[in-house]
Amino acid sequence: MKPHLLLLHGAIGASFQLKAIAAALSEHYTIHLYDFPGHAGQPLPDAPFSIQFFAASVADYIRSHQLEHLTIFGASMGGYVALHLAATQPLLVDSIITLGTKFHWDPVTALKESKMLQPAVMVQKVPAFANALEKMHAPNDWKVVVEKTADMMIAMGEQNPLQADDFKNIGIPVLLLLGDRDRMVSFEETIQVYKLLPDAGFGVLPHTPHPAELVNAQLLAAIILDHQSSPKPVAG
Repeated sequence: MKPHLLLLHGAIGASFQLKAIAAALSEHYTIHLYDFPGHAGQPLPDAPFSIQFFAASVADYIRSHQLEHLTIFGASMGGYVALHLAATQPLLVDSIITLGTKFHWDPVTALKESKMLQPAVMVQKVPAFANALEKMHAPNDWKVVVEKTADMMIAMGEQNPLQADDFKNIGIPVLLLLGDRDRMVSFEETIQVYKLLPDAGFGVLPHTPHPAELVNAQLLAAIILDHQSSPKPVAG
């Protein structure tokens, strides 16, 4: 029986953006594409968006589908949610791969990122993107999804959901990946978390910007499979 692979998309995104990655790994895993609450037409919750809320929703999915021997691949916010799940409910996941996950959150960073999530400005400056979001999240109002995400970022800036001690207590294997052309996530913040995790790997994807749908899926799959099959060093 194949091990399970659960793919988690990024903020204001949808699982279909990860279909190329899923296809590249489907020979080796039983694939699960998951849409966060309020995204891609999933029921929009009354509760605020938060990493904690999303991690709880993923935990419910894992339990309801009885997923064992589970690896989670998380793009951007999806990676942060996966690590929060591992920190708070470690028995639910066996290993994690993240791509382009932003770890450094403070008020200045949160304000900068949230300013790019203003629906009225997006309609004016990036109308094609706004139109894509409208179609992506229908029948939900895409503007509400964006506003809830901006509010979540502000809250993360006030209190980062994952602190240094949380990373130190994640005992499962974690592979942190970053595109060399990612303008949202820095090498410094990724390496800082890499050094905190007890069992971590770190890799850089060449010619790769932040959006997960632009990644070379075959290259990513090869890196993931190599990491998953590599023997772990024995301490001594």
